[in-house]
Amino acid sequence: MKKIVALALSAAMIVTMAAGCGKKEEKQADGAQTDNSLTYILDKGEMILGLDDAFPPMGFRNEDQEIVGFDIDVATEVTKRMGVSLKLQPVDWEAKEQELATKNIDCIWNGLSITEERLQNMTMSKSYMKNKQVAVVPADSDIQTLDDLKGKKVIIQSGSTASDALDANEELKNSFADLILVDDNVQAMLDLQVGGSDAVVMDEVVARYYTSLDEQKGKFRILDESLADEVYGVAFRKGDEALADEVNKRIEEMREDGTLAEISTKWFGKDIVEIEE
Repeated sequence: MKKIVALALSAAMIVTMAAGCGKKEEKQADGAQTDNSLTYILDKGEMILGLDDAFPPMGFRNEDQEIVGFDIDVATEVTKRMGVSLKLQPVDWEAKEQELATKNIDCIWNGLSITEERLQNMTMSKSYMKNKQVAVVPADSDIQTLDDLKGKKVIIQSGSTASDALDANEELKNSFADLILVDDNVQAMLDLQVGGSDAVVMDEVVARYYTSLDEQKGKFRILDESLADEVYGVAFRKGDEALADEVNKRIEEMREDGTLAEISTKWFGKDIVEIEE
């Protein structure tokens, strides 16, 4: 009987020790959760990129409804070097953080401005491009300065950093006759073109690309003044440092071997990439 009890106790100890080992694998020595974000991507062999698919030239649909753009080309090369495939997942831009947190996507990579709020809620890559929030008006508009927007109808993309820029300038924002929210910048520009609004506040990178298109040349002006200076980065789930470090590493490799400059020249006519040191 004693022998049976001893064997039972031994078995129980083995189970307890095994359970303890499992817990140690989940946590680091200091009790913090292990960062398996890179392993997670490598094991499933795919990285899901969340984007607004109407944000040229960073990520948008071409005439064949294929998602293309600067960020898409860079992400495609990054994942190729990582040895995984890239899946593009359009998301509601206002719900992008929730899509990331629930693992419907693995990153947000689409001309995403780095802000203090986003740094608190997500892990961000190094910045790779400078940007500003600017106002776009019809070419024949009498609006010349930001102050001239007072009493005007202004349109912005919902959930964008244009909204943050205006929140930081309440006096200007409160002076508008109306502030219109739309789903994307393409819709905003179409609204401006048909006279539904007087100005669009949007990313300078997008504004300069859109107004340079052959079919849009001469139709719009970008005001010289800007509302805010920003930089673009890639967002990951909070704590996914290993995955962010891997993406940073691959982007740095692409800068050193000239691949990044080639992609930039393809979309912007020159190398405008500026990676944070």
